[in-house]
Amino acid sequence: MSDAQLHLGLFYTGVGGQYLWQEAGDFDHTTIDAYLSVAKTLERGLFDAFFLGEGLRVRENRGRILETDVAGRPDAITQLAALAGATEHIGLVATQNATYNFPADLARRLATLDVLSGGRAGWNVVTTDNAWTGANFRRGGWLPHERRYERAEQFVSAAKEIWAAERTVERHTDLVELSVTPTVPRTRPVVLQAGDSPGGRDLAARHADAVFSGNTEYPKALAYATDLRSRLAGYGRSPDSLRILPGASVVLGATDAEAQERAEWLRRELLTPRRAIGFLEQYWDKDLSAYDPDGPLPDVEPSSAELDPSRGTLTISDRTGKLDRIRQWRELAAEKNLSIRELVLQVQPTRHDFIGTPSRIADEWAHYVRTRAVDGFILGADRLPTGVEEIVDRLIPELQERGVYRTSYTGSTLREHLDLPTVD
Repeated sequence: MSDAQLHLGLFYTGVGGQYLWQEAGDFDHTTIDAYLSVAKTLERGLFDAFFLGEGLRVRENRGRILETDVAGRPDAITQLAALAGATEHIGLVATQNATYNFPADLARRLATLDVLSGGRAGWNVVTTDNAWTGANFRRGGWLPHERRYERAEQFVSAAKEIWAAERTVERHTDLVELSVTPTVPRTRPVVLQAGDSPGGRDLAARHADAVFSGNTEYPKALAYATDLRSRLAGYGRSPDSLRILPGASVVLGATDAEAQERAEWLRRELLTPRRAIGFLEQYWDKDLSAYDPDGPLPDVEPSSAELDPSRGTLTISDRTGKLDRIRQWRELAAEKNLSIRELVLQVQPTRHDFIGTPSRIADEWAHYVRTRAVDGFILGADRLPTGVEEIVDRLIPELQERGVYRTSYTGSTLREHLDLPTVD
């Protein structure tokens, strides 16, 4: 597809261990001015969308707030409503959980954002089976893991009907119970879905306008896109009715060698001494602050309990087998003479998906989008605001030169930015 166009968004979590705070300077990640400055930079770079993450509960480590991780996030819809009046083009996407929200309430709030922003609102649908998060709503563990997407499907279906209706909408199941008459004019926020599991793919094929996936290596990205587009037909949808936008990170350099060197430096700088110790503490379930991050692994035995769910970031496969994993780490550290930090760098590496010169990455992305492996990317940034500015000033012009990126906005809504079919 020689005329294919690349779509870009930025995922902004606000605060957390994914940022290199040493480079932040006077940039305060938590103020409205910080959010606005990033959004305006994205508009200058003609990005499709600005994504906000969701934090339903402050993460902890052994029952205490983890100072090196996410320390809290503003409510995404409230924050994006503030940005709506101060921006003109950028899509405003809120990550919102379909497990611990109520359909009627969330549909109304998203519809309000869409009306206020002139059709620029989006909903990044996520689910969770995390009982620790649920406890914050007095509903810890109420939904079995295998029913997350069943609840999400009913939730999104109800929201879409509410947005389109001028009459009472009702649902009466064990997962969604509502009777609501819409109070906001008819509208249709863009629906994005995050998740690569079979259940997530089916939810995307049935309801999503775009997918926030995790596949950036070309063969995997192409296989994912092929599978997802094949599922669309089963729901009467065309292959062009869905945009596939993997999450990705970028490290630029004047040469490929310089970019590789910067990526390695970033990887090491992001793993601060406290973060390295904190990573082991969640496995040992003990206070390890007395240990030297640049020294050997702790000489005390971990507790026998499985991993503390209050960290909130563990996958299903991570939640068991802790002692065996620690045994393997001890063997690896002994074999390679690794310190705590060096071990953590190996077992929890910081991923950079695209590393190189702006020219080489632009060539790579042009190949991805022209062969329909992806429709674009949702980018993360290790450094704010410099990481975003580098992409806008150095990479965007190279993409425009290759004819795979817009030179101006041609529409005013997020649906138009993504070149999605019109919804009646």
